[in-house]
Amino acid sequence: MLKSPSIASTVLIVTLLNGCTPTRVNDKIKLSAPDNWQHAPIVASNAKPVDLKHWWQGFQDPYLDKLSSQTLNANHDLKIAAARVREANAMTTVAESALYPSLDFFASGGREKRLDRIIGVPGKQGIELKTPTGNAISGGLMARWEIDLFGARQLEAEAVSAQATGSIEAKQAMQASLLAQVANHYFELRGLQQRLKIHRETIQVQKEKLRALQAFYRAGLVQIADVARQQAALHSAESVLPTLKAAEDTLIHRLSVLAGQPPGQLMHQLKLAAVPSPELPALPQLLPASLLSQRPDLRLAQTEVSAAAANLGVVRAELFPKLVLSASGGFGALAVGGFSSLAESIYTLGSGLTAPIFNAGRIRAQITATDARLAQVAISYEKTFLLALEDVENAFVAYQSSLDQHGQLLQAEIAAAQAVQASQSSYQHGAGDYVTTLEAQLNQLMLNDAVLKSETAQRVALVSLYRAFGGGWELHEKHS
Repeated sequence: MLKSPSIASTVLIVTLLNGCTPTRVNDKIKLSAPDNWQHAPIVASNAKPVDLKHWWQGFQDPYLDKLSSQTLNANHDLKIAAARVREANAMTTVAESALYPSLDFFASGGREKRLDRIIGVPGKQGIELKTPTGNAISGGLMARWEIDLFGARQLEAEAVSAQATGSIEAKQAMQASLLAQVANHYFELRGLQQRLKIHRETIQVQKEKLRALQAFYRAGLVQIADVARQQAALHSAESVLPTLKAAEDTLIHRLSVLAGQPPGQLMHQLKLAAVPSPELPALPQLLPASLLSQRPDLRLAQTEVSAAAANLGVVRAELFPKLVLSASGGFGALAVGGFSSLAESIYTLGSGLTAPIFNAGRIRAQITATDARLAQVAISYEKTFLLALEDVENAFVAYQSSLDQHGQLLQAEIAAAQAVQASQSSYQHGAGDYVTTLEAQLNQLMLNDAVLKSETAQRVALVSLYRAFGGGWELHEKHS
């Protein structure tokens, strides 16, 4: 007569046949992305695509390339992030191991008296019956397997795997941010070094103007107040120089540390000013929806949603029964002095089924809390996407503003150069005075400084745009 299958066996067969996890929670979130950017400038149709992974190479600055490479290889934050990735991958293996049976070896030894056995021992009055006492040893193998009836262990593994993927995305986000920091600080440094050169020229012209006014004062052509005002202007210009030098050293310290070096390690190399290329690289051409796959912070936010959804499935599974199978087998032996050991085989088979009946609302409260956690990370994902869109739009605005400002300053710089030429010509022909010529030169130097600041702003804005698009890592890079 065939016996009907147990309830646990029926549940197991049905679950395996269905091939699904009844407690699984959907982690898909639909985000609405605009069709186009509001402030993106018009890009020529024949513009070449930009390599977002190595976007800094578009500036054609060998030293920037070198700094970026050093940062990728030696930055300590990236090394810490890489260690976190290795840790997370190892924890994924730990979580996945719960899906399989465990097999352990066991062994024990000691002194033991067997009350269930009687042996004959030679004595003064013949053979005496005694219970054996002696050295006892036992050993064997023990197996245990919790059948994942409702997918709790599978979902736990998926949650940990999502967290491991998130650690990779966090590393990529840090890498993109660090490369943008390196480029921004580098361009600020180069612009500052050029401005230092212009400022030193300004101080020399201020000194020449003071010398001329002092000579005119001795000749009775100007008042002492004119000389005093020029002395104040000179000292004011000289006071800015230490501040610019301090800013230069601070930027070099920051770049050195970002590249994994002591603060002064790159001082000599970075003191050598290099003129940036007048050509700027092309703008990245991506639609707003592309940010979801391109920006690692958005990919990180998606992994947090997946992990939270899997964890919700795990706590829901606590409402259902758990089935555990176990088995062990080995040997045991009792050795009494002078007698052969008494050995026997030992084996056990077992199963256990547990189901919650009363827990004072603990499981329901855990489900509510975990569901709230899922709602939080889902809203955070939506917010992160909106912030990413805002980041790009602001970068476009800053870039366009820097272009417009730079264009106006270039026109002013041209006019200032023409004014210097005109004043010099008038002075040479006796129709102008020397002080007016010097003032025209000072005005030209002031505009040169403003143009340099606007050029730096252009490069910084373009770097911010690449960072906002998630540049600095490869989209299809293998996770390791």
